[in-house]
Amino acid sequence: MSDSAARPETSRERLLPPLVAEDFGPEFRVVARGGVRRGIRLERAFWASLKHMAERRKCTIGMLVEEIAESHPDQGNLTSAIRVACMRGLAEESMELRKLASIRTINAILVACPSPAFALSSSKKILTFNTSFQQLVRRQLPNAPGEDGRQDLKLALDLNVTDVFARLDANGDTPVTTGFVIGAGERRYRGQLSAVRAPVTEPELLMAFVFNG
Repeated sequence: MSDSAARPETSRERLLPPLVAEDFGPEFRVVARGGVRRGIRLERAFWASLKHMAERRKCTIGMLVEEIAESHPDQGNLTSAIRVACMRGLAEESMELRKLASIRTINAILVACPSPAFALSSSKKILTFNTSFQQLVRRQLPNAPGEDGRQDLKLALDLNVTDVFARLDANGDTPVTTGFVIGAGERRYRGQLSAVRAPVTEPELLMAFVFNG
């Protein structure tokens, strides 16, 4: 037997969440709306999707099915129309969430904050900041950074960034307080900040709010 045959296949990173066998099982339900009763057989995953859509829209599954049926009177296959509607609904929701989970949203949050605040990457790189933070840097480190407020600016946290994320995971995303030092050239400024997870999935970012600057 060759070495290649003896070695087990190396596991690769999953591209999708694991499929659950229960989601494939067909389930028959009777949906009633306005005196009309419809018997529908769908995979449980689509029933779950319909329930989620109904909860978001504050309506019943029957109301959704009626709307889908009225929108596709000539299609004949109501179950196919329901599946397509579920996929469309999930795609639209995903797009809405992607718009919210963006650096643009982070910028808006920082701009709305009256105290000095900035967004920090896992490598401790300041990606964006508000005017109050820029003013803090200029006041505490005069003439040190460039016009954008970041050139030659170095940041150190008392806690490692990895530890901050770990504490957020452990404490239900309760803000983590830590000391920090910013410096440029020979000048240093020490303060404290409160860190929370930024509403983005990739890359993983922190939003830091200075509370004694």
